[in-house]
Parts: sequence; structure tokens; C-alpha cells
Amino acid sequence: MNRSWAEYKEGFGDPSGNYWLGNDLLSQLTANNRYKLRFDLQQRGTGNWYYAEYSTFIVQSEAYNYTLQVGGYSGNANYDAFGFNHGEKFSTFDTDNDGWSYSNCAARRGGGFWGCAWCLVNAACSTGLFHCHGLPRDGHLQSSRMWLQCQ
Repeated sequence: MNRSWAEYKEGFGDPSGNYWLGNDLLSQLTANNRYKLRFDLQQRGTGNWYYAEYSTFIVQSEAYNYTLQVGGYSGNANYDAFGFNHGEKFSTFDTDNDGWSYSNCAARRGGGFWGCAWCLVNAACSTGLFHCHGLPRDGHLQSSRMWLQCQ
């Protein structure tokens, strides 16, 4: 979902389809670490579903560029791909915080997210980069969901 910093900040989309809650609200909700994060990942081609859960999921405020704190992986995704984003700042095509001096990963990959991720659940399908490493067959995705669950 190639959207601007302002759009990711406020949130966008349809809750029954492509939807982003908004980074400001994510920051407020996760400040006290009362939620865990769950990914549901559907593999392209097979339609198989995998999941990854994180017992720690905190998104700092905009003053810190929505820096991510994530840890405590469990699941059947075979690989802690999202955990590599711990400490990363959120980036969009118009706000490059990914730490790569030669490239803006969000602009190149077609979606806002934390760092140059191993798990690109917001990348545009048209880029071929909508994937999550560690899944069979190169981890290419058909669909994904990120959701908060009470701890």
C-alpha cells in the first residue's frame, strides 16, 4: 500500500479489506505492551496459511518516527522475519527513515513499513516483493493480516 506518511499516520482503507489502523493509534494502543501482534500469512500458489506472533509489540510515537520494539516470536512461519525490524523506524515513499543511504526501501518496494524488511506485508503486489522470508517457495504471499490481541 504505497501511501504517504500522513496517510499511515492517520490510517486508511476499509476495515473489511485493505486497512491500516494508523501509526498514531498503534503508538497509543501499544505504549503499555498490553497487546501482542499476530500475522496471518497466506502463501501465493498453495493458499496455505502460516502465522507469526510476537509477545512484545510497541510502536513509539511520531517524535521517534514510530520506532518499532518487537520480540518474543512464536508460530509456524518457520522464521522470525519480522523480528529483524526491531529498532527500525517507519518509512514511506515520502519520508525515508530506513537507514539505507543509497535507497528508500518504501519507495522502491511500494509500501510503508519498518526498515528494509524481511517480511514485507505492505509491499505492492505488483512489485513482486509482497512476501515474508522463511515461508516455503520464497515466501510469496497472496494475502496478509496484522492484528493486535490482548495479552
